[in-house]
Amino acid sequence: MTTASKITLARVALIPAFMAALLLSPRYAWLTWTALGLFILASLTDYVDGNIARKYNQVSDFGKFLDPLADKLLVISAMCIFCQWGLMPAWALMIVLTREFAVTGLRLIAVGKGRVIAAGWSGKIKTFSTMVALCVWIVFHDWAWLNWIVILVIVLPTIYSGVEYFIRNWDVLDLKKK
Repeated sequence: MTTASKITLARVALIPAFMAALLLSPRYAWLTWTALGLFILASLTDYVDGNIARKYNQVSDFGKFLDPLADKLLVISAMCIFCQWGLMPAWALMIVLTREFAVTGLRLIAVGKGRVIAAGWSGKIKTFSTMVALCVWIVFHDWAWLNWIVILVIVLPTIYSGVEYFIRNWDVLDLKKK
């Protein structure tokens, strides 16, 4: 197993600790900062593992599978907690989940046709803005006025990047009637 894949697995391993800290943070305020630190650390491993994989020629099929899955698990774990707490409406979480499943499905169809759909800038911006918004929410989830700002910072880039992926790769779907 490559170093890059080990770092990605470490990100996955951080998720339960992050969730436990965040879920216990209303009872033990200091755990808010622990949850934030774990989330930031896990988020940074996404940058680190990608750089190591490219720099040291450690790009692998396992890494290509695990890296985006780890990102989704980390982000969705935080959103599920905020949804459970009544801060994130279920429809907003559903938009994020729908985009992730749809883009993954599109990529699978493309791979079946011998084409790789690389992450676009809008997807990278979506990931970055979502992670920053979730960091803000971890610390300031008691600020009711901030909830809608965080939701918009997550949902709008999610919708935009999802639509862009489909517009740019519509031909992969081959919807011509035969």
